[in-house]
Parts: sequence; C-alpha cells; structure tokens
Amino acid sequence: MSTLRELKSRIGSVASTEKTTSAMKMISSAKMRKATTQLTRLTPYREMVRTVMSHLLATDQEFDSPLIATREVAHIAFVVFGSDDGLCGAFNINIFKSLLAAINDARENFGAQTDVTVIPVGRKLTKAALKLNIDRVEVKTTTLNTRSSADELNDFGASLQQAFLDGTYDKIDMLYMHYISTSRQTFTREQLLPIGNDTIAEQLDPRIAAQPCLFEPDANAIFNSVLPLHLRATVNEVFTESAASEQATRVMAMQTATDNARELLDALNLEYNKLRQQGITTELLDIIGGQVQR
Repeated sequence: MSTLRELKSRIGSVASTEKTTSAMKMISSAKMRKATTQLTRLTPYREMVRTVMSHLLATDQEFDSPLIATREVAHIAFVVFGSDDGLCGAFNINIFKSLLAAINDARENFGAQTDVTVIPVGRKLTKAALKLNIDRVEVKTTTLNTRSSADELNDFGASLQQAFLDGTYDKIDMLYMHYISTSRQTFTREQLLPIGNDTIAEQLDPRIAAQPCLFEPDANAIFNSVLPLHLRATVNEVFTESAASEQATRVMAMQTATDNARELLDALNLEYNKLRQQGITTELLDIIGGQVQR
C-alpha cells in the first residue's frame, strides 16, 4: 500500500505540473498575439516612411547624411535582444551562441584589434553576456528590458544614433530572433548604422517613384529628417519581433512540457491501476484460501 501512496502522490504532483504548464502556455499565447498585433500596427508607420523614401529616391539626387556615412570600423557595437524570463527553451542560448559567432566574424572582417561593445537587452541575456571574458570586448548594460515602454525604446534608439554620430561606434548591428510563426523563428543580424545603400534601396516602391512630387524645402533636407524616423521604425520593429519570438518559443516549450506531463500521467495512472488491481486480486485469493482451509 505504501507503493500505491507513493504513486498517488506522484500522480498528484504531475497533474499539478500539467495544469501549470498548460496555463503558462495560454498566458504566453496571449502575449504572443499581443506582440504580433503590435507588429501589424507598426506597418502603417513603416509604409509612411517607405513612401517618403520612394519619392526622394525617385529624384536621382545625391543625398548626404552622417547616418549613411561609412568609415573604417575600429569599434563595433552589437545590440542583442533576449528575454527577461526563462522557460523559453533554447531561446537565449541560441542568441548567445550567435553573438559569439558575430564577434568572431567581426574580428575576421575588421581585424583582431577591433573593439567590440555588447549591449544586451533582457535580464537573462545580460547575465550571460557579463560572463564574457574576451579581449577587447566590453559589455554595456542598459535599463531597457522586454517590458519597456515605447518612449524608453525611442530614447534607446536615439542614444544609439547619437553614439554613432559622436564616433563612439563606427558600426552598430542588431542581433535578434525574427518572428515567422509560432513554430519558426530565425536568428537575424541586421545593420542599424550606418544605414546601407541596400537598406535604402529596399524602400523604393516603383509605383510611388513614378509619381511626380515637389519637395519643400529640398529633397536632401527631407532625406535627413526621414532617416531618424527610419531608425526609430527599425528599432521598434526589431524589439517587437524579439518579443513575439520569445513568447512563441515559450508557447512551444510549454506545449512540449504539457505533452510530456500528460504522457507521464497516463503511464503513472496505468501503473497505479495495475498495482491496485494486483492488491485486490491478492486480497481475494487470501479470502478464498481462508474459506478453503475452514
């Protein structure tokens, strides 16, 4: 009977775990839907910036801005987006491994003496990044986290822009998980600054470019006004993509945990019923044996 009590206790524990993981999956699903909805809401802003850029690029003028100026890379910054909380599978581990690969890639492309600054976003990733012990690699913490407001995020983007303009960093890349679907996210390394020609060319919409447009005061002045808006849209999009990917990974992790708990629960119930039936059979045999002896 002690074995039955132990099994009953284990069944109760596993059942409680199954309910907990199922509830956490539902919470993560709601947060993921919120993040994907936010991505959809960012679309009009991105389209507005793209429309203005298309009109500007259609003029075939030479544009000049410090935000597109390339220079020799002596100091590169990696802004890495992770999570504040755990229970999201290998989400942070995969990003951290990709960060190490990006550091090695930077050293190969720009030289072994290139200074690297890692700016982690998310408590879990910050904790891992602070343990880095690589020559000429500095970790700079920030108050930004996965629950930061839009204003805090905009201030963070503005600080990155200013650091590039001041010459603190010669190149700024963002490392994050790009959200595709609940079951699929891909690691992405995107150059934030300087804004590359490829990034600008992607803004060109042939349908809009074919429409004549007058610029006041002039195309280059508007170009310099639009580029910060482009940066803001990019940082917001990357932040939201990372949040959606984190929750999607957590949904899958909780689904796996729930499935495993249910399988274990079924196995324990089967074992419990077998032992219970065996005990009943033994008692019946004892009763029958006692009657025969009399």
